[in-house]
Amino acid sequence: MSRTLIFGNSGSGKSTLASQIHQQDNVPHFDLDTVAWQSGLPPIRNPLPLSIELINKFISTQDNWVIEGCYSDLLTELLPFATLIIYLDLPNKVCIENAKNRAWEPHKYSSKQAQDENLAMLIHWIKEYETRTDSFSKKSHQALYNSFSGKKTIIKNNN
Repeated sequence: MSRTLIFGNSGSGKSTLASQIHQQDNVPHFDLDTVAWQSGLPPIRNPLPLSIELINKFISTQDNWVIEGCYSDLLTELLPFATLIIYLDLPNKVCIENAKNRAWEPHKYSSKQAQDENLAMLIHWIKEYETRTDSFSKKSHQALYNSFSGKKTIIKNNN
């Protein structure tokens, strides 16, 4: 059984790594962004119970998966099912560069232009990773990693 959780700062490479595992191991890839937010602007989080319900629908139909996101509140719900967790703890500088070079994500933005218009906000968000105290923070991700007693790894560079 292969059930992998990938988490880290925005721009750390979560989607890229999850996509590689999806292709390599032929397991379904689930991006938590698709259940964490309501559609529309400004972005508003879905109620936590709704996000968890949608996640449970997905995992109840899959024996194997790779799930990625930066939401410790959602990832905590998945820990009991995971066989491996991967924490991408890359320097902010690398995350910012990755965000600048990110390909268009059609499941998140209506166009590449709309995505690029959000870049300044995203870079600001990335820079706050180490000082925030929310479920998207470095502190929260470290606590999540430390709480898991199964197989786990930290990646600190993208080489």
